[in-house]
Amino acid sequence: MPDPRLHIIQGDITTLAVDAIVNAANPSLLGGGGVDGAIHRAAGPQLLAECRTLGGCAVGEAKITRGYDLPARHVIHTVGPIWRGGSQGEVEALARCYRSVLALATEHGLRTLAFPSISTGAYGFPIRRAARIALRTILAYLDYHPNLEQVICVCFTRADWEEYMAARAFVDPRV
Repeated sequence: MPDPRLHIIQGDITTLAVDAIVNAANPSLLGGGGVDGAIHRAAGPQLLAECRTLGGCAVGEAKITRGYDLPARHVIHTVGPIWRGGSQGEVEALARCYRSVLALATEHGLRTLAFPSISTGAYGFPIRRAARIALRTILAYLDYHPNLEQVICVCFTRADWEEYMAARAFVDPRV
């Protein structure tokens, strides 16, 4: 039986009413393109003001802010690796992003969390590999942390959703 707490959907992460959504941020945390820009636009200028106080974020780490105008109460920002062919520690760095976010969510008592596909846009991480890393890391965390009631992987495109669904079958034999 697959873990019922893990969901994979296609949609817009900025519309979800969860405890926290995850921002695939750049190291400055000051907004950018893709999901980062969409989250900053939807949250309003207060998010940028709070992010300015955080001093940036290193690859693989995570920092939390309020959600402001978003339906989510918080935003957890993480900086994924830029894909450089796979021999520069990108796989471990991406897994570290997911672990850092999950640990921060647990530390803050959050129960519901939504992830975008980290590093697969402008940072060029291949979606198939990224989806497998994401799901393997999330499922391993859920095995030992019952406090998380729901983790949603939000895919912006149908093609990404299909990759995540295929990855789930690959990494979770219970599906």
